Amino acid sequence: MRIGFVLFLATQLAATAALAQTAAEREACQADYQRLCKGVLPGGGRVVKCLAGHMNELTPECRKVVKANTPG
Repeated sequence: MRIGFVLFLATQLAATAALAQTAAEREACQADYQRLCKGVLPGGGRVVKCLAGHMNELTPECRKVVKANTPG
């Protein structure tokens, strides 16, 4: 599971040129991804969009990562 999450997040965040993805960012959102967006397939920014759609349900740490890595 952890490898899959790392791969999904790497794929999602790599699509945004301004991102500086770190292990800490991946770790911050792992539980939220599993809880809220597990069925979302990686690619095309779908996972980040899913997490952003659940902003009020994210842990504070993940919310900070998503805000920092969402355009606008």
